[in-house]
Amino acid sequence: MRQILGIRACLFDAYGTIFDFASAAARCPDIPEGQRSALTTLWRDKQLQYTWLRSLQGRYADFEQVTNDALDFALDSLGLASPERQARLMALYLSLSPFPEVPETLRALRQAGFTTAILSNGTPAMLDAAIRNAGLETLFDAVFSADAVQVFKTHPRVYEYSLEKLGLGAAQVSFQSSNAWDAYAASAFGMRVVWCNRYGQRRERLPGAPDHEVTSLAELPALLAPPG
Repeated sequence: MRQILGIRACLFDAYGTIFDFASAAARCPDIPEGQRSALTTLWRDKQLQYTWLRSLQGRYADFEQVTNDALDFALDSLGLASPERQARLMALYLSLSPFPEVPETLRALRQAGFTTAILSNGTPAMLDAAIRNAGLETLFDAVFSADAVQVFKTHPRVYEYSLEKLGLGAAQVSFQSSNAWDAYAASAFGMRVVWCNRYGQRRERLPGAPDHEVTSLAELPALLAPPG
């Protein structure tokens, strides 16, 4: 498989790519086991829809509010509404489990000389908590939040902001996301992209073309030529 050349930094989406968003409902004992998957799916779908709709409307609210609003909708829709349950799930969202291969992949990339960073819709406080609770503090050089530009991915301004902070051109950055829409948007923006297709998604009919499609981030180090 061909390597991607000229990369100096590896930029990662957070939720679904580094952190397993399903782990919140999975660790909530008062969510019936048979409804955990449905809750996770609806919560995530509404969370993403609200980011896109708010961006289109020009009515920004930070990702914590968006996530809470989406959870409120999902719990109500599934007959699980409860203030205590909602508060518990929001707290669990701050300590999502990282996917198993993440720590070793990040160590390998850093040892090879790459800068490692996160670019996420999450607020700085949400991301700091997730990284700290996962024990990943030493494995990222930087964490960039869409909150800084008051609009969500896939708005080009979010990707542009990360390049400004890194001081790099788009072709010098490899962007990794498990979200197909995010991977395609970053590619259309000009970044090199490795789509971590954890969930068996079909390719998007959108602008952009990821350089590689993998099923685990463990495959990433072999795809990138170390920076000279």
